[in-house]
Amino acid sequence: MSESFAATVARMEKNLECVIRGKHESVRLVLISMLAGGHTLLEDVPGTGKTTLAKSLARSVDGVFRRIQFTPDLLPADITGSTFYSPKDGSFTFREGPVFSNVLLADEINRTSPRTQSALLEVMSEKQVTIEGKRKELPEPFFVIATQNPSDFHGTYPLPEAQLDRFTACVSLGYPDFAHEVEILYSQNEHHPLDDLKPVVSCREVLDLQAQVKTVRFDRAVAEYVVKLVDVTRADGRLRLGISPRGSLALYRTSQARARMDGRDHVTPEDVRELAVPVLAHRLLLDTKAKYTGVSPADIVKEALTKTPVPR
Repeated sequence: MSESFAATVARMEKNLECVIRGKHESVRLVLISMLAGGHTLLEDVPGTGKTTLAKSLARSVDGVFRRIQFTPDLLPADITGSTFYSPKDGSFTFREGPVFSNVLLADEINRTSPRTQSALLEVMSEKQVTIEGKRKELPEPFFVIATQNPSDFHGTYPLPEAQLDRFTACVSLGYPDFAHEVEILYSQNEHHPLDDLKPVVSCREVLDLQAQVKTVRFDRAVAEYVVKLVDVTRADGRLRLGISPRGSLALYRTSQARARMDGRDHVTPEDVRELAVPVLAHRLLLDTKAKYTGVSPADIVKEALTKTPVPR
């Protein structure tokens, strides 16, 4: 791995961990998702630092950052933008929505209706917006980091399957351990450490990192391992929905990013296995009977890992 790649990623990790204490693996997963050119969903109970992590990442990138607070009354046009009519001269002017940014924080995304959530489908998949038949490209890089509370909490809507499938990885922070929670208390004694964060990477550097990730070698046997793994989920009778080809590609690209971050120029089966749960589990849809057996999508992915022979 070149020094520039290693140094840039290390700067970003250090910056994020100044604020997010004791969550190295979660921070690493968010960076892997961004380096893979994807988007991240942060799911956990309130107060565990989801929004703080998202804002920390946004401040680490020297680009345009915008935030949408998802509420029940939010409309699709509030996200993508809309055309306004001027009665003075009879002209129409397009006003960009918050999606026209480099880092978009979709805060509490599941507190708005599926109709409004669907405004992000084209944005996240194609990095463009179509308004009144006209296509408008988003700036590059473009990265969505969304937060959501568990779906059984009051005032939440389930994310549509098509929306979930567009998130490259789903990350849970969880509660900090005892020592790190004490650190968090003292770190905010006078002011929030988020206030001290400065950009440590430019948009051009992010694009360069993403380009380098794509050069990591992916042996055909390992690629076949990825497809065999997702095929197991498609044949599982407990699921209404298995892993899509988009999910396969997400696992492919994040495995390249993980290998690159670890200083390797090739992907190993271990990269695939380590990323399988955060990249695949949120895409699975249990049938009604399976929901009441106590099995979770993560359990099904782990079962698929045990059933699928690992290539040598």
